[in-house]
Amino acid sequence: MKLLAVGNSFSQDACTFLHQTAQAQGLDLEVTNLYIGGCSLEMHYQNLLSGKADYQCQQNGHFDGRMISLPEALAMEPWDVIVTQQASHFSGWMDSYEPFLTELLAAFRKACPQARLYLHETWAYERGSDHGAFFRYHCDQMEMYDRLRYCYRTMARQHGLSLIPSGDVIQRARTKEPFRVQDGGRSLCRDGFHMSLSYGRYLLACVWVGRLFHVSVADNPFIPDGDEAVESALLALLRQTADEVLAEQRSQE
Repeated sequence: MKLLAVGNSFSQDACTFLHQTAQAQGLDLEVTNLYIGGCSLEMHYQNLLSGKADYQCQQNGHFDGRMISLPEALAMEPWDVIVTQQASHFSGWMDSYEPFLTELLAAFRKACPQARLYLHETWAYERGSDHGAFFRYHCDQMEMYDRLRYCYRTMARQHGLSLIPSGDVIQRARTKEPFRVQDGGRSLCRDGFHMSLSYGRYLLACVWVGRLFHVSVADNPFIPDGDEAVESALLALLRQTADEVLAEQRSQE
């Protein structure tokens, strides 16, 4: 499977361990992430029109040294899957999605009619985050989560897209020990909004593998190499959480 993610730092978090996590489960997945920090759907659309080579091309979790344009990337491979997302700061604002998502999807379908299209549900910022856009949500994690969840589901339904529910899985994980920040637990974020380099990015990879391949990740043996030593019991808890939410999602489809 050849996957193109048209995103930003949040898709970078999701794609860092994605190839290795799939490979560890015997699944063939080649991952290309187009990276511009903070890139919104509107900016992706403007880049589609301009053809500027402003994207870092990240292959299987690593920057390969190339800067490419969105039209170049769409023509680069016969993509099996294309994933896009809204920038986190706009994720809970419905009027930020259109008309840009409609235009981008039309371009994806024209360039790659064989590709399955997914919308990546991003996540709410950590409690107490100092992100400059958190005030849009009254610095309230649950308000941000509820708003972005509604927007992503509405857009996925309107456009007939499959949804990768990263935001739901992360919010579920935040209710479990030892990730209950409100009780003094560890955060899944490294800076209040990006995922931690080990547990957070690992959880995202599990969500994507489970969703894309319709498999359980409960026994996935991959061990991430991030910013801290990891505990096998916590990795198992995160895999279980991903499986729980994905099973609930499948039951509702």
